Parts: sequence; structure tokens; C-alpha cells
Amino acid sequence: MTSEPPQLDILAIAAHPDDVELSVGGTLLKLAAQGYKIGILDLTCGEGGTRGTPEIRAAEATAAAEILGLTVRENLDLGDSHLWVNEDSRVQVVRALRRLRPRVLFTQYWDDPHPDHAHTSQLVREAAHVSGLAKYDADFGLPRWRPSGIAYFLFSRTVAPTFIVDISSHFDRKWQAIYAHASQFHNPQSNEPQSRVSTPQFLREMEARDRYFGALIGGEYGEGFFVREALNVDDPVALLTRPMNLYS
Repeated sequence: MTSEPPQLDILAIAAHPDDVELSVGGTLLKLAAQGYKIGILDLTCGEGGTRGTPEIRAAEATAAAEILGLTVRENLDLGDSHLWVNEDSRVQVVRALRRLRPRVLFTQYWDDPHPDHAHTSQLVREAAHVSGLAKYDADFGLPRWRPSGIAYFLFSRTVAPTFIVDISSHFDRKWQAIYAHASQFHNPQSNEPQSRVSTPQFLREMEARDRYFGALIGGEYGEGFFVREALNVDDPVALLTRPMNLYS
């Protein structure tokens, strides 16, 4: 699409400032440890959430970004609970893709009961395509760029993942990044209204999900991804070979 090299290897895009940490924080940590340049693009400031303020949540996102070892974290401020797939929001995402030039995108699964999550999925899919069109938003002056692929996260257990990343070695640090969003989760001293996310049960569910995905691949913890298009596999032997300790 352009002679310019990518700036990022992976860009994770989600609706709210803690969505990525909860879903694929371990994978980002693992990839960062392998030397990849990682970024997060939050589409809203989380101002519609039951707890916290935009200012508090921005500070929490910054703290989590440092824990995750991100190259960049940005927020498009498209409106929590008012995130729509329209021309204005699509242009904003396209411009971010053209500036950051990620090779691969991680984003939310499209069949999600939270409308912001579902709209994020469609918005990212559309933006990833039209950002590669030379005449789209050409007057803004950014060269076209189309990521190579998209992997989706945060889907129900009725959906079989295309692949699972073993995050066992990065699980503890993933939870450090999650707990950086302290305003959102269980705190007996908080005077703010209770939400599903702020109950003790919610974080137990998140841990159970990671244990479930880990168990599917013979690991302790894992994070699952779904890919809509066929994968171009260069080495099927490496893809299909499991660690030998699974047979002991």
C-alpha cells in the first residue's frame, strides 16, 4: 500500500480503556517481550461507565500502558455509549491507522451484547479496508495503509477460537495492568454505585476464562482469538506441533 514501513506490529482497538487489558493483556505482554511494537487505541474515555471519571480513567490507562510496555496508547474520544459506525467515526479510525501503520489489528468480536463493543468490531473492520483506498480521505494528506489482518477477542464460549496464545508466564503482570484500572473493579471502600464489573465475581469470571483457554492448549492460562479470513500458514508443522510435555 505504501513504501513506508509499519510503525507498529500490533494495534489493539477497543471501546473502553480497560477492555484490552481484560481480554488480551497477556498476549500484548508476550509480544512486547518478543520485541514487537505494541499499541492500544481506545475509542472512548469510558465516561459513561458507572464508576470513575474520564480524568481518573485516563490516568489509569496511562499506568496500565506502562505495565504492558506499550509503544503508544491513544484515545479517540468517540463517546462512551454513543459509539456509532458512521462517517465521522470511521474517518477518525482511518487516520489513526494511517498514522500508526500497524501490521496486525486485535479488536472486539462483533456479536457482543454491549453495543459499543459490537460497533467497535464493525468500525475497525470497515476502517481497516477503506484506509487502504488511495482516494478515501485523501485531502487530509496521510498515505494509505491497510493492516494485513484482524484477530477478534472477547467472544462467548460458544465460539471456538481460531487460535489461543499461552500467557501463563505473563499472567501475573496482566493482572497488574487490569488492577491499574482500580476505579472500575471491586473496592469495599468505594461509595460509588455497584456495577457488574465492580463485583468480586466479575474478576473471578475473567480468571476462569483465561484458565479455560489455557486448558484447551495444555497450559495454565491462555487468551483466545477468532479470525474471519483464511490464514496463510508458512509452516504448518510449527503451527500444529505441540510441546512434548503434553504427552508425558
